Amino acid sequence: METKAICAALAKAQAKMGRALKDSTNPAFKSKYADLASVMDACLPALNEAGIAVIQPFHHDEFGRYVKTILAHESGETLECAIPLIVGKNDMQGLGSAITYARRYGLMSMAGIAPDDDDGNAAAASVRNVQREALAQTREDAVLDSLPEDATPRQKAEAYADAICTGFKGKGLKALDGEWARWKRVIDRLSEQFSDLHDRVVDAYEMRKNEIIDAERVAAE
Repeated sequence: METKAICAALAKAQAKMGRALKDSTNPAFKSKYADLASVMDACLPALNEAGIAVIQPFHHDEFGRYVKTILAHESGETLECAIPLIVGKNDMQGLGSAITYARRYGLMSMAGIAPDDDDGNAAAASVRNVQREALAQTREDAVLDSLPEDATPRQKAEAYADAICTGFKGKGLKALDGEWARWKRVIDRLSEQFSDLHDRVVDAYEMRKNEIIDAERVAAE
């Protein structure tokens, strides 16, 4: 997918963005936070001026519910990420809160902004966590993009397993563990829904790990 135009526009927009003001209070923790309106105020004017619209639809697939944040450029190019929904209370209020949270952090991640916060390290860590989630979702989306639209859940799961096992090949020990961490969300879902594919992924991981250990043993002799 071509992204040259939207990346250039996003860079110009980011130069004009400010921080999201923490002007809302969390009554449970007596702490300030930047709500969705503050995040939108911080980035939407600059994004719109650069020809970028923000779309945040709600989705549901066999792996769960999520909100996708899409930056759509006037050129037709797009960038996107997805934030999974973790619903604390199983009613419409709980769902609405989860959607708002996902929209807020999805937009912060895609725009590259952080809250105007006294605890800068904590805020930066939070944004980095969301960005890592977004990158993981991008990898998952890339797998689905290679499949037909009418692919079954089993076919999708098999494609994920293929991608994960391929990613293990040729990796060193640190990179191997990093690959596992990046796919952990999918691996956990495979464990819940397709145990045979989960076992296949585990076997591939263990096989590569043993190959590394054997190679290091031989080198040390």
